[in-house]
Amino acid sequence: MDAKNFRRILLGLPVLAVMLCIAASASAQQKFPINSTGEGVKSSYVQQHIIDVGDVAGHQVRILEVHRVHSMKQIVLGGVKVVEEWDRGFSDYTNGVGPARGYGVWVLEDGSKVFLEWSGTAYSEATATGSKRGTFHGATKIVGGTGKFAKIRGTMTDAVEFDTDPQNGYSRASNKGEYWFEE
Repeated sequence: MDAKNFRRILLGLPVLAVMLCIAASASAQQKFPINSTGEGVKSSYVQQHIIDVGDVAGHQVRILEVHRVHSMKQIVLGGVKVVEEWDRGFSDYTNGVGPARGYGVWVLEDGSKVFLEWSGTAYSEATATGSKRGTFHGATKIVGGTGKFAKIRGTMTDAVEFDTDPQNGYSRASNKGEYWFEE
């Protein structure tokens, strides 16, 4: 190889690198934002079961089921609105503080479902009625769905205000994150 051809190859390398970067960007998955609040969402604790652990005072494990009905302006995925949500999980509190983990299902207006996994930490205090009122901070992974949402994925941070009272309780979540469709 002579010096002239060697120089052409060297000068062509930056152009090739730029072209590869552009191709990589074009093939990257498009991500869409999620930014929702608890405004307009009706929620209730459908069931809860609490068991005292017995090792130290105030240590309880709890399984829970929460149902949320979303307003039509909350979460929209691929042009389809989330109309309701079911969360099922458990908490492990000592004196109202500790980890919580579970699973969620978003039901969309077209009947599709999106599946979630969440975990975080909660802080709560007993109310005059005996319920727990507090906050949860954590993260959620979007792990799949049905129909055209089978390959949906995503991540969100969560901030939830809650009161576990079975009659007047609530669970108001604010979520920020993004979703994409796996290729």
